[in-house]
Amino acid sequence: MSDFDSNPFADPDLSNPFQDSSVTQVRQTGPPGLEEYNPFTDAKPMPAGMAPKTAAPTISAQPAIMKPTEEPPAYSQPQSQQQTRAAAELLRRQEELERKAAELDRREREMQSISASGGRKNNWPPLPENFPMAPCFYHDITVDIPVEFQKTVKIMYYLWMFHTVTLLANMIGCLAWFCVESSRGVDFGLSILWFMLFTPCSFVCWYRPLYGAFRSDSSFRFFIFFFVYICQFGIYVLQCIGITGWGASGWISALTGLNHSIPVGIIMILIAALFTSLAVMSLIMFKKVHAMYRTTGASFEKAQQEFATGVMSNKTVQTATANAASRAAQGTLKEQI
Repeated sequence: MSDFDSNPFADPDLSNPFQDSSVTQVRQTGPPGLEEYNPFTDAKPMPAGMAPKTAAPTISAQPAIMKPTEEPPAYSQPQSQQQTRAAAELLRRQEELERKAAELDRREREMQSISASGGRKNNWPPLPENFPMAPCFYHDITVDIPVEFQKTVKIMYYLWMFHTVTLLANMIGCLAWFCVESSRGVDFGLSILWFMLFTPCSFVCWYRPLYGAFRSDSSFRFFIFFFVYICQFGIYVLQCIGITGWGASGWISALTGLNHSIPVGIIMILIAALFTSLAVMSLIMFKKVHAMYRTTGASFEKAQQEFATGVMSNKTVQTATANAASRAAQGTLKEQI
């Protein structure tokens, strides 16, 4: 047991392995400076004969901080601009609501005054009080027409007025043409007829149906307007062409009058331009009204129902129907007797 308790490395006869001749020879034949190299330090081994360099100043280790490539946006200025815009938008909406409220208040007061006076009085055409003829229609777009349709109805009213002015100018142009060429009396006479006929008929046949259609959302009135206005557009095209002998100062008539008198020809050319612009604007407004008509929910079936309801509610029709039914019953009774 004493042999196992002894330390074998404490034997003095055991030679040191690092003192072996082979290890010592390798150390001596190795590159100079190898014995000074410590792999656990950052210093590199220096060759023999070279003095060590001055140690570089140590740099304190700091955590890496990434710098943004772009500066962050300044939130204070855009936010203030957005707040300003929002405040302006709120003020605009408030003004619009106040304007609509004032308009509704005015319309309510007007309706109350109308009901107190016993009904609405006709105010169109605007005639003097001492005029022998009284107004025939009640016309007030701000009272009868909803707010979203008032602009369209006003444009159509101005278009009718432009139509009337153009017919008056056409009459003057045909008169000037008749003055320089006596054989154009037929054109002058027809121009007077067109002015006297188309001015009231256009107001009654297509403007009033449009006015009533937007006032009461009537599909039947919309269909009347579309049918009559298509015919009116065809008349505008014919007047724009200006066939000789038809009483219209269109392009053909203007070029013909230009051969006899340059001033008269220039007047007729201007009138032809009026007819052309009238036809173009009429087509544009027809498309606009048709687009608005499709958004109101009107339909042909609804127009038929309105027509049937209107016909049956007419007192004249009711009286005629009752008389016809009584006569038929009396005839049947006589045959049976």
